[in-house]
Order: sequence, then C-alpha cells, then structure tokens
Amino acid sequence: MVTQGNHEVESLPLGRPFVSYNARWLMPHAESASASNLYYSFDVADGAVHVVMLGSYADFGPGSDQRRWLESDLARVDRRHVGWVVAVVHAPWYSTNVAHDGEGEGMREALESLLYDARVDVVFAGHVHAYERFGRVYNNSPDGCGPVHITVGDGGNREGLSLMFKETSSPMSVFREASFGHGRLRVYNATHARWSWHRNDDSDSTVRDEVWLTSLGSSTGCGPRPCPANDEL
Repeated sequence: MVTQGNHEVESLPLGRPFVSYNARWLMPHAESASASNLYYSFDVADGAVHVVMLGSYADFGPGSDQRRWLESDLARVDRRHVGWVVAVVHAPWYSTNVAHDGEGEGMREALESLLYDARVDVVFAGHVHAYERFGRVYNNSPDGCGPVHITVGDGGNREGLSLMFKETSSPMSVFREASFGHGRLRVYNATHARWSWHRNDDSDSTVRDEVWLTSLGSSTGCGPRPCPANDEL
C-alpha cells in the first residue's frame, strides 16, 4: 500500500502530473469514498487499525477535496471499536534534519488539527533519507494527546543518506540516526503496540530504536482537555 512522493509528480511541460503513478499504483480510493488515487484509507486486522494515506503533493488547503475527504473519513472512525488510527504522509511534518527542512510545514498547518481531534496515534513519513522519532506532539509542542511522528525515509535510494541533522535538536525528538534501515509496527491488541526500527548496516540484525505505544483511543485522558503529560510509553 503506497502513497505518492515527490518523484511521482512528473509535472512535465504540457503534461499531467502523476500519470505513471496512477497507471501503476491503483489504490483502493473508491472503496474509501475518495475521488483521487492520491489519498485514501483502508482497514487491517478486522478493522482494529484504520490507516489513512495522505497526499503530500495533492491539494490539501482549505476547501480542497483532500481536506473534505479527510474530515469525512475520520468522522466515520468509531474509536470504541477501532483501537488504532495511523496516518502516512511523504514529507514529514516534524524533522530536525537539514534535508528538506520545512517542506511539510504547509500540510501540517492545514491538516494537523484534524488528525489531533481524531486522536490519530502515529504519523509516518519518508522523504528525508534518515530515521527520526518524535514523542507525542501537536502544534510544535509536546502534547500527550498528539500523534507520535516517525520518519522512516531510510529504506535505500540512489541519493544517499541525509547525514546532516541540526546541531540543536528539538526536545521533542527522541531518537535520530542517518543509517539505512526499516521499521515494524506490531499491534498486539486494541491498546498496545510496539514500534521498532531495524538498522540494516550491520552484519547481524540490529534493533536501534523501539518503544511501546498506548492507543489514544483507550486513553480516557485524551477526550476533552486537559490532556495528560507527554508520554508515549
């Protein structure tokens, strides 16, 4: 299951964007009431996990089709029965890497409040060719009712790793490393999941970062404010 990145835009002169992507990667957008193949949602584990795939390079501003669809999609999620809600974007909304700095800011400003109000548990991103995990955050501040933001853009590429992190990192950034690797989100039940990031550079299997996550749907403190302290464990 995929969503588009910057290399899929293909905005050639006099051409239409995403022609090759839409021809080769037909996602279940119609099944999730989306009019565009660039953003959609699906359920896994008998509906226990709802995954929202967003389009970083599709219009996301006020009044856009993507925003209207996202509002409708999240409104249909009943957290009494859906333990986990996960979102995926391409350009990260939070990053301390020099590469692509600020490229996800416009989308964050436009859509972050929708994900926050829906108590989305985790937001995964790529684009930056390195690994970084943030604590729960909302509107550039630690917030126990916000999603955990994780950048996993280090699966391998011809451009190499994004080696330069800012010297002064955000206090919300929990772990960061410019190495090739991959991640695994293992959902155990409606309340608990474990995230692990595996570094691929070593001769032996190496887990460099892992954390237990508690679903916001199960947290009574994440209804009306005030919210609990920032703690994703």
